[in-house]
Amino acid sequence: MLWCAALLVISVAARLAWTLFTPNGMNLVDLHVYVDGSAALLQGDLYNFTFSRYTPDFPLPFTYPPFAALVFLPLHVLPFEVLGVVWQLLTVAALFFVVRIAFELVVGPDARTRPWTARALVWTAVGIWTEPLRTTLDYGQINVFLVLGVMVAVRSTRWWWSGALVGILAGIKLTPAITGLYFLARRRWREAIFSAVAFGATVLISVLVLGEQGRMYFTTLFGDADRIGPVGSVWNQSLRGALSRIAGEDVGTGLVWVVAVAVCAALAFAAWRSLGKDDLLGTLLVVQLLGLLVSPISWAHHWVWVIPMLIWLVYGPLAHLAGSRVVAVVWGAVALVGVPWILSSAQDSIWTIERPAPLAWLGAVYIVGALVVYVWMIVGARRVRAPDAGPGGVRGPAIEPAGRSDVPSPDPIR
Repeated sequence: MLWCAALLVISVAARLAWTLFTPNGMNLVDLHVYVDGSAALLQGDLYNFTFSRYTPDFPLPFTYPPFAALVFLPLHVLPFEVLGVVWQLLTVAALFFVVRIAFELVVGPDARTRPWTARALVWTAVGIWTEPLRTTLDYGQINVFLVLGVMVAVRSTRWWWSGALVGILAGIKLTPAITGLYFLARRRWREAIFSAVAFGATVLISVLVLGEQGRMYFTTLFGDADRIGPVGSVWNQSLRGALSRIAGEDVGTGLVWVVAVAVCAALAFAAWRSLGKDDLLGTLLVVQLLGLLVSPISWAHHWVWVIPMLIWLVYGPLAHLAGSRVVAVVWGAVALVGVPWILSSAQDSIWTIERPAPLAWLGAVYIVGALVVYVWMIVGARRVRAPDAGPGGVRGPAIEPAGRSDVPSPDPIR
């Protein structure tokens, strides 16, 4: 295991060197928004704040719920350079625990042994160089912490803790709210209800403490995708972003988008039904990928779920099938190369929606990749259940579809 730890140390040192010694390494624009934006609370100007020092073409507003500003407020007392380095180190540590919990959800308590710890170190060392993690670290984003919080909530069997954690995370950034569908899929009714209660509590606290600054978000700014950023930018890897680039104009939430969402939801439902009843990580991935697809804005750095997805493909119930290895290799290559990053150099401006058709279609790479995972879940499960696994596969353990169990087995990981 020593060489695995050494690999992670070298990888982290290289990342820190990039941060400290390249011209733009310490820009960390989103961390600036968290820190400086939350400090604007003290002047009563949270949602009129913008940060434009490094992004003059798009001054960055504070786009998060008001509860997030209360959480981030203490950070503004720290020297930013120190905070930036600590934030990156904590992000890497959080990724390690995301990987560890993903292993636990796939293989059970055996994931706590030394061989699996060594694997987690290697996955973390390589994972920080995938595009979702690279951009998360470049911007000083919070995504890895949110993913870790969701996975801790999913692993726990304490309903109040799971529900409260997801609700509070949704109060900081809305994206974790989709985890409520996971609770419903697992028939964890108390967790689903309590997560909504906890989120409501964050709203109430925000309004009581911040007054008009708290009310403004939920009455005026909630759901305003244009305020978050340019929908047509190739960095937006959501259905709306991909469809807009292909159409050459923002499709909004009109008929085209509604039909696309319906198709994705149907695929997600079929994928969930095909999973084994104890496939906790598979169920979680179905839900989180759907959230990334249907969100108006899913920046490349939101796709941290690619790492647990790759772990499911490599170690999950379909891992013995050749198709899982093919999907994992292609997805891994896309994430390591950074296709949206390459394509971003070809767009005239982040505000430009129109572009040549090949670039528009290539810009849908994450969306297509997510749909391929759904399709493979369905097809792979059928191969495993078939009398003959078919070409390129050996019969694996039987998979009982999630939809067939009236009384689900309890989540086994505490």
